Amino acid sequence: MSDFPILSMVTFLPLLGAGIILAFNRGTPEETAAPARYMALWTSLITFLLSLFLWFDFDRGTAEFQFVEQADWLPGFNISYHMGVDGISVLFVLLTTLLTPLCVICSWTAIQNRVKEYMIAFLVLETLMIGMFCALDFVLFYMFYEAVLIPMFLIIGIWGGPRRVYSAFKFFLFTLTGSVLLLLALLAMYFEAGTTDIPTLLAYSFPREMQIWLWLALFASFAVKVPMWPVHTWLPDAHVEAPTAGSVMLAAVLLKMGGYGFFRFSLPMLPEASEFFTPFIYTLSIVAIIYTSLVALAQEDMKKLIAYSSIAHMGFVTLGAFTGNQQGLEGALFQMLSHGVISAALFLIVGVIYDRVHTREIADYEGLVERMPAYSVVFMIFMLASVGLPGTGGFVGEFLILVGVFQVNTWLALLAASGMVLGAAYMLYLYRRIIFGTLTKDSLKSILDMNRREALVFAPLVVLVFWMGIYPMSFLDFMSVSVSNLIENYQGALAAADGVPNLVSLGAAQ
Repeated sequence: MSDFPILSMVTFLPLLGAGIILAFNRGTPEETAAPARYMALWTSLITFLLSLFLWFDFDRGTAEFQFVEQADWLPGFNISYHMGVDGISVLFVLLTTLLTPLCVICSWTAIQNRVKEYMIAFLVLETLMIGMFCALDFVLFYMFYEAVLIPMFLIIGIWGGPRRVYSAFKFFLFTLTGSVLLLLALLAMYFEAGTTDIPTLLAYSFPREMQIWLWLALFASFAVKVPMWPVHTWLPDAHVEAPTAGSVMLAAVLLKMGGYGFFRFSLPMLPEASEFFTPFIYTLSIVAIIYTSLVALAQEDMKKLIAYSSIAHMGFVTLGAFTGNQQGLEGALFQMLSHGVISAALFLIVGVIYDRVHTREIADYEGLVERMPAYSVVFMIFMLASVGLPGTGGFVGEFLILVGVFQVNTWLALLAASGMVLGAAYMLYLYRRIIFGTLTKDSLKSILDMNRREALVFAPLVVLVFWMGIYPMSFLDFMSVSVSNLIENYQGALAAADGVPNLVSLGAAQ
């Protein structure tokens, strides 16, 4: 596969599918709906199968970028079309390509208006998300990173709930505002290093007085995407109003863009500033873990509860990412991956009963186990995975993060562990209220269990949750060498800076 442009194929094949759907002009919207669904499904399935070459051909023994493609783009500005993946990014490409066909299937009957446009938006979204994880030029990365806002804005604003326009604009404005500073950081790096090539920037040593400002600019964008407390308020609104498939991609992939940014840019390019701001990150992460878990306990809307749980779980990610040790960083990456699977499944779980009863209020459900036994079992699996039950993917990431945090500070690990206790509280509360009890509500007495299409969507996610929990090394092997290389370079940069006035002194002197 060394000479085959696999990354470009995986990235732009969904865009080609979207273009074909766009050409469906004959017939009424109802007549073009079925061809659009099938084209989106087959395009996303072929993209997923093509992306599996990344799994099988990836060399787990090197930290170098692989499947690299490079071509002149703007040679006068030293900007190129540069694509490649390493152990930090490759699994997120696979996560994206897996979830997109599942989202198309779960939208098969749920979306009845503007089906053609909906499928186009999802395929364009897939292209942009994959391109963001593969980009090895900062300008290319920024274009993909920002363009993701457009299809997601449309998915929420057109096919969302009653307050969809408000939620779509809130999502757009929050993320766009933070990204303006990301653009300024990009320009500052370009004028300083003379290039936007990411591998070159990773090897460049930025002046210490410049790092603090660059780090803050990057943080403004990545923190909103994660999202970190207190810039998290857009997420619950976006999740509640988005259609089920929109919530799946938002929680499973879009939230990972911020965490990926910390791993790709903040930590390796700005090590001294990252060390300086580590206590700040720890504080925000612990507040996010505990505060949003308590808020989740108070929710009466299923989607809002899961949305706040996502913020708490991503708090573990930012906590582990800045520990500076192997367990913490690997745990953060694994947690991002496992949360992508589990959160996607939980929003799909909500979608199953919402499509039948058209309400997300927890109080409107009770005793579903009597009518939906298969659904209750699948719900239980993902609920326990979210809690962090050993043997599921949710346990491995949180355990590694706690091990990494324990090496830094015992009290910090204790505070983080309290979030796991709270997580068990709100997820068990949700499950008990919906599944157990006596089925007395008339609206639920004729409800049907999962159908074959819904079972088909959940099957690969169930397999993945247990696979990640029982044999995590098959995933950790991908990231281990890249994480070791990141830590080695990070610690080396800090060691080289020993004996030099710190950032506080520099700031005071100025």
